[in-house]
Amino acid sequence: MSVLLVSRHRDRLAPWYRIALPDHDVVELLMDKSTFLRHAQATGLPIPGTAFLDDRGDAEEAARTLTFPVVVKPPIKSPTWQGHTNLKAFQVQDASELLEVYDRVSAWSDCLIAQEWVAGGVDSLYSCNAYFDRSSRPLVTFVARKIRQWPPLTGTSSLGEECRNDEVLDGTVALFRSVGYVGLGYVEMKRDARTGRHLVIEPNVGRPTGRSAIAEGGGVELLLTAYCDMVGFPLPEARQQRYVGAKWIDDRRDVQSALYWVRRGELTPLQWWRSVRGPKSHAVASRSDPLPLVHDLLQSTGRAVRLIAARSGRLLRQRWPVRRPAPHGP
Repeated sequence: MSVLLVSRHRDRLAPWYRIALPDHDVVELLMDKSTFLRHAQATGLPIPGTAFLDDRGDAEEAARTLTFPVVVKPPIKSPTWQGHTNLKAFQVQDASELLEVYDRVSAWSDCLIAQEWVAGGVDSLYSCNAYFDRSSRPLVTFVARKIRQWPPLTGTSSLGEECRNDEVLDGTVALFRSVGYVGLGYVEMKRDARTGRHLVIEPNVGRPTGRSAIAEGGGVELLLTAYCDMVGFPLPEARQQRYVGAKWIDDRRDVQSALYWVRRGELTPLQWWRSVRGPKSHAVASRSDPLPLVHDLLQSTGRAVRLIAARSGRLLRQRWPVRRPAPHGP
């Protein structure tokens, strides 16, 4: 929403700021999932099977035609959507659950998107961060993949590592250059375990992403390149990915994700330790500034305590309902 606000009012900001964004219609095309997916269908970009749910009739048609499991999500995480849930999407397993989820959340967004789930684990999710100059040339790129995320099925990355995937790199560059893109951009793709194809999940535009700091951790000056290009300084030399094994971690959320998979028997403590050891860039933790991590831990603890208290209260009321005295007769 902040990128949209800046893009819409860029003329008012122009006397004081240099803004690296493409034309506003391109910003909206790439930011609104509904608009982007229709564009992808029209131009042949590789995306999962997709249906647009403007009303319940569309939801019923999607329930009949899509291959399950399916993800239901809004075109954009508006304040209304975020006022009801922190989730980016809901995963549904069958047609009846799709309709149940649609009935529950359709009021939160003018339109919903139902998209077939791409087979494969979290580690099949790849991303490419990049910066494009005014001629839509990629001045710097950096490819990475997720190892874990939180929430575990449809969340944001909690642990990622750099990797080489030229198909993701080439697909990202081709997508952005085809629309005349300018500025920081990011494309997430997933390798379908059944077919081996890489499918576009979503682009992000106009800002660094949560884990884009992995680029600097890998010795690639992503943000400095953007800054230097915008103000006319010489570009930094460190713009080529060298594949040094850089990692990025959101410590608290990765512990939550790891505990989820350990409880399911799909991750051992030793496997978790091996996945996180070694040099890393941290989302929140910092030796020189520990207070953000302390605040994050206290905030999450408070939410957990409130959730446990609410659940305990419901259980107590179910087990020992309050008996109100019968009203006295006249």
